[in-house]
Amino acid sequence: MAEATKTRCFNIVGHAGCGKTSLAEALLFYAKATTRQGRVEEGNTASDFTPEEIERKISISSGILNYQWQGYTCYLVDVPGYADFVGEAISSLRAVDGSIVIVDASGGVEVGTERVWRLIEKEGLPAMIFVNKLDRENTDFEKVVTDIREKLGKKCAPIHFPVGKEHDFKGTVNILNPDELSQLSGDDRTKAESMGEALVESVAESSDALLEKFLEQGELGLDEVREGLRTGVIARSVVPILCGSATHAIGIEQLLDAIVNFFPTTQERPPLKASEVNGTEEVMVKPGEKGSFLAQVFKTISDPYVGQLTIFKVFDGTLKSDTGFFNVTTSAKERIGQILVLQGKEQRQASSVSAGEIAAVAKLKETNSGDTIASDDRKILLARPVFPEPAISASVTPKARGDEEKISTSLQKLAIEDPTFRVSRDRQTNELLISGVGDLHLEIMVQRLKQRFGVEVELGTPKVAYKETITKKIQVQYRHKKQSGGRGQYGEVYLELEPLERGGDFEFVDKIVGGAIPRNYIPAVEKGVKNAMMEGVVSGNPIVDIRVTLFDGSFHTVDSSDMAFQIAGSMALRKGTLEAGPVLLEPIMDVEIMVPEDYMGSITGDVNSRRGRIMGMDASGTMQIVKAQIPLAEILKYATDLRSMTQGRGSYAMRFSHYEIVPQRIAQGIIAQVKAAKEES
Repeated sequence: MAEATKTRCFNIVGHAGCGKTSLAEALLFYAKATTRQGRVEEGNTASDFTPEEIERKISISSGILNYQWQGYTCYLVDVPGYADFVGEAISSLRAVDGSIVIVDASGGVEVGTERVWRLIEKEGLPAMIFVNKLDRENTDFEKVVTDIREKLGKKCAPIHFPVGKEHDFKGTVNILNPDELSQLSGDDRTKAESMGEALVESVAESSDALLEKFLEQGELGLDEVREGLRTGVIARSVVPILCGSATHAIGIEQLLDAIVNFFPTTQERPPLKASEVNGTEEVMVKPGEKGSFLAQVFKTISDPYVGQLTIFKVFDGTLKSDTGFFNVTTSAKERIGQILVLQGKEQRQASSVSAGEIAAVAKLKETNSGDTIASDDRKILLARPVFPEPAISASVTPKARGDEEKISTSLQKLAIEDPTFRVSRDRQTNELLISGVGDLHLEIMVQRLKQRFGVEVELGTPKVAYKETITKKIQVQYRHKKQSGGRGQYGEVYLELEPLERGGDFEFVDKIVGGAIPRNYIPAVEKGVKNAMMEGVVSGNPIVDIRVTLFDGSFHTVDSSDMAFQIAGSMALRKGTLEAGPVLLEPIMDVEIMVPEDYMGSITGDVNSRRGRIMGMDASGTMQIVKAQIPLAEILKYATDLRSMTQGRGSYAMRFSHYEIVPQRIAQGIIAQVKAAKEES
């Protein structure tokens, strides 16, 4: 158990490939938490240990790590950079008190950096920026700093300056320390001194006392600047920029010092949004305020040896091994065994865990990601992280017979681990569907399904849930009469079919008078109508938005039966639909597309080419939001197309809006495909 004021908890985030995992390795090795510095290319890093991460040489899940530095216990979360795994970034931000944002010196601020920066600002967390890979060719620290300040804000200010460039890069200096500045000469020293003066001005604005002294004396002491810098970082009025090379361990010691000197304790982080149990009013909870146990689960993983691991961040109080807690979210009491502290795939036992720390317990029965866990006296629900809706879906079919149930169960376990992954079954097509953020996301889930649970599936594009309806009011008669020896079958019905407003679904009206059809047969007519509606008439898709009125008929005292009237109702519906102007309906989606302004022309043109309608446009910071309605059939693989059109800088979300009539030309193609499939089968 670490002292709360001696604990730091942060994540490492940034664009894919910027060196996050390499930086985590450098921090662990320099702090002597590991005996060797692992390399991504060699597949031996502490945080990337799953088979799919080693094979692809990318981070897929957040790695939980820890180390000791200058008497502080530091918890580190190494976060994937690919947009498909944005859920990992969102989860990690709830578990940390600050963020290290990595910027590749050769690429500058890339789309993944901008995306995660918006998430950090939304969560209100302090941040520091580390410019990595300054030992590479064609790198320019000043150019990167200018890019950072333009895209992430003027509050971003360097506190270190590189010594040497590219292959001659050999270290960094603190621009506020005159002794270290002596390592620079010429233009570099002038630039560093100018940056130092600007930093002091920014720091002075972090407190009234410092600002007053600065205005009176024109300068601040080094200790005053350091204290003011910490205040500014915690208040998010200053974002320090550091620099170095993770693979060559340059600038790592300075970063380790900055983490313990400038990042807040959990008690100093912004208050947490919450609500009272059974209440809707939002309240703010200050970490460390009460002293009794309060934590939130931010990640669950399936460990092949210990089962499900539940990983949580403690915001208040202490939890001891072999005790228990109250799950406020599910109103369930959970008993726990040993508390575990994670170092990648390694686990060590701990007797207790306190505010500011990250820990895990195994084999909980009623606790999942996002749940609030606490002592019995804390009846407060911490706000759950908000995750993006899945943007892409695919149908899943087993490669081997008999695996259906195992596949469904295994997919549900994967969905518990990843809040951005969904499993569902289409009621209309009966397809098993998996949904995720992007193509890579779904590929990884299928790979995990095979490696962890031993089942293989094939992915296919899901069928669009078309529906059928009618466009005009008609009356139809159908008589079912069959005589083949013995008791026959007889039932005659007269139906009136008329269209309802979109979303009207189905109405059945009984207007039989005078006993034309006995009362006990009328439910059979309705059942036959519903059966025919489910099967459809022109395309095999359900019929909707229709009112069916039974107004006349006839029966036979011997040959009439429930089955006879069921068949009569079904055939009358089929016959009448073909005469009532049948059309196909397709699902229309509300889509919000977020892109930089440079891509607006391409996006609006593409929306129009997909039979979409632009409904409006809004601005969000440096991004533009296009609101549109687009047929689902036109955007089944939109995640990949959008990424290509915007060089990975665009994102989108969609939800179902309503059904509309499919244009006749397209409907004819769909019906032809259905007929061809029937003939083939």
